[in-house]
Amino acid sequence: MKVSDILRVKGNTLYTITPEEPLARALDAMSEKDIGSLVVMDHGDLVGMLTFREVIQQVVKNKGSVGTSTVRSAMDDAPLTCTMETELDEVRRMMLERHARYMPVMDKKMLMGVISFYDVAKAVVDAQNFENKMLKAYIRDWPEDDVPDSKF
Repeated sequence: MKVSDILRVKGNTLYTITPEEPLARALDAMSEKDIGSLVVMDHGDLVGMLTFREVIQQVVKNKGSVGTSTVRSAMDDAPLTCTMETELDEVRRMMLERHARYMPVMDKKMLMGVISFYDVAKAVVDAQNFENKMLKAYIRDWPEDDVPDSKF
């Protein structure tokens, strides 16, 4: 399974912000949209990722307030990225190594979407459920002639 498979199911709604925006505005957007991250774009280029993790670190740094902080002061300016062709197992490994909960999906310099650890976990569970159903159907439809004699 590839990242493109996840985005096809998830859809392609993107939420972005610029690095000079006030951090408070970013928090408002994240709360209003019920999302855990914003992709930080500057003149069409990916320059960072803002998640609740970075926001919390900034609030602690400012002794309990976002104050007049900008997105740039809090964002991760070297976010982990993947492509549409990246295999799901590789994404899972990358996210686990970096403790990343969100990953922008890029096609060269174009932002294609964002996948979350939740999206990855859901894709794995859905694939396993499908495989289980197929195996159960296969076992149920096993030809009677091929069933070995039981000694019990």
